[in-house]
Amino acid sequence: MTPEAINHLFAKQGFNGVMFPVQVSSENLAIVVSGLRAIKNLDGFVVTVPHKVDMLSLCDDVTDEAEAIGAVNVVHRTAEGRLLGAMFDGQAFLGGLQSAGLELEGKSVYLCGAGGAASAIAIALSEASISRLTIFNRTVDSANQLLKKITAINPAIEVRLGTSDPSGHDLVVNATSLGMKISDPLPCGADKLTAKQCVAEIIMKPSETRLLAIAQERGCKVYYGAPMLSAQIQLMADFMQNGNPVSNDSLNPNQHYLK
Repeated sequence: MTPEAINHLFAKQGFNGVMFPVQVSSENLAIVVSGLRAIKNLDGFVVTVPHKVDMLSLCDDVTDEAEAIGAVNVVHRTAEGRLLGAMFDGQAFLGGLQSAGLELEGKSVYLCGAGGAASAIAIALSEASISRLTIFNRTVDSANQLLKKITAINPAIEVRLGTSDPSGHDLVVNATSLGMKISDPLPCGADKLTAKQCVAEIIMKPSETRLLAIAQERGCKVYYGAPMLSAQIQLMADFMQNGNPVSNDSLNPNQHYLK
């Protein structure tokens, strides 16, 4: 959905440019990125799953936030063919929740995932005055690495490894790709959800994942993935065009570019 949203913004700006989707396998990522360096009329590109972590090492330079997170989701190509990487998933996710009226201060959060987007969201959450953060990932080593990363950045936050049971948390977040396909298993034990909990997705297609459908059936308030994209479209466009790191003050979660 990103190309549609970016192109809608470009049209509003009168910018003479276009974004189009390119499907790249993991084994060919480095080859494709090498070729992108040589395209002289390329300003930049957006990176999505499963390439966000691998893209970090393929950039010539990255923002401090991307370095801390260990992943990149947008790249600026300089006139000389150098690649500068940034990561906006975390602040955009929080911006999307805040635009929907969810206050995070004092909330306990259960996070599914430990990949690039999950790491960005975890770090952003750790700086949002939440009461505690629980990380659940099927690969325990990845979850433990993310826990250590968060603790190093913010020693004051209470962070722990969790199980598939999301009970006892105010907000449950799916920051994995599980749910993009009908055949995907659930990212956590949805049968444990209660009406007192809120459930949020980062997946945009389908707009209602099986997790969100079950959460609604159990009386939970749900937050869809599209606002996360809307909250970072301007950030992505600005970075691709000029490569300047953008502050949180530039984030406008109330500006929506998706139809």
